Amino acid sequence: MQSNKLRMAIRATAAIAVLGMAGPASAVSFDAGGWDTSVYGYARLNASYDIDEDVSSSTRSFDYNAINVGAAEDNEATGSFGADAFQSRIGVKTTSPEGLTVNIEGDFRGSGGGSVRLRHAYGSYKGVLAGQTWSNFTSFVGNTGTLDFDSLPGAAGYQSRTAQLRYTTGPLSISLEDPKASISGKDVVTFAGTQIATDVDGKPIYVGRITTNLKTSQEISLPAITARIQDSAGGLNYSAAVLAQQLGYDTGTADDTAFGYATFVAANMALSDMITIQGSLSYTDGASSYLYRAGAMSGYVDANDDMDTISGYGGTIGASLNLGGGSSVNIGYGMTQVDLDDAFDAGAVKATDAESISAVMANYKWTPVKNVMMGVEYQYGMKEAQNGDDGDASRLLFAAQYNF
Repeated sequence: MQSNKLRMAIRATAAIAVLGMAGPASAVSFDAGGWDTSVYGYARLNASYDIDEDVSSSTRSFDYNAINVGAAEDNEATGSFGADAFQSRIGVKTTSPEGLTVNIEGDFRGSGGGSVRLRHAYGSYKGVLAGQTWSNFTSFVGNTGTLDFDSLPGAAGYQSRTAQLRYTTGPLSISLEDPKASISGKDVVTFAGTQIATDVDGKPIYVGRITTNLKTSQEISLPAITARIQDSAGGLNYSAAVLAQQLGYDTGTADDTAFGYATFVAANMALSDMITIQGSLSYTDGASSYLYRAGAMSGYVDANDDMDTISGYGGTIGASLNLGGGSSVNIGYGMTQVDLDDAFDAGAVKATDAESISAVMANYKWTPVKNVMMGVEYQYGMKEAQNGDDGDASRLLFAAQYNF
């Protein structure tokens, strides 16, 4: 019995880490014509104080691209404060007497912040799910709870939501998903005046180093295919997944495709009633969009019109300490590393593009009363560019959340 309670507590902790909620069971529930319906959400304030560089963005997420590197690091600003409530959200979930579940949820992070953004919109019945929700190539069991809305770099999988068709049976789930990948085109200096792609309206693109989503410019695109296992054994909770996708382009005069894939493992384990450790490892090749917060291309077109892939790896490790009385302490580290050397030689990326990012954090969370969470967090982030220039930045976060 104690083992079951502990396992449930660990799973709840993983859910809290993702949702940023003081508790997952605070919804307002009622019966609506035989449908078991709940309305849930929260209001949340996120505030940041950037100590040496302005690196905080919407909902006070750490913007690693904003870290200055090389000589620019000497131009650090001091003391930048910001706050917003865009993470606040509301959702409706309802289940019919026959077991059909429908969930619609939104927050206010859309269009830079302040407008409604769709998070979840799906239906599920007897293991079949269709709509938009967390990618099947995602797991939260290895995540350490952060106040940063976007969590640590290197977390397992996509860590976001996408349109998909999924089937789940027991611990196994497989899906077909909207592909998330980008490729870089040929360098304009070498290939000036050559059509290297077309835009969404079919007009030719002749200038610039292009970054484009498969859904807008490339004619060759198949669904991303994923498979994931997620289960528990005693105090251990674990997950592992694989993903495959196609990269490709077709300008009418040249075309090529390549195979991309990604995989991860993630787990957490209770060492005692107070201490839990967790972590994840990831590897990608031709699927950098699924290497969380890496920010790199999945592939590029070289001078021979060949579609080449970019590889990378990442991981996280952390520990959580339950202090009792609604208080907890979390410490964590996350990193990603991508190999951009060949892409740089092909003129597909810049010398200043990030090749490695990492972060360490420590926070204190406090639940003074039910459905209320407050916390403070320190973060230190680092970035290294393809040319070897590096930089770092640090900041403080504060959050206050009120659930219903």
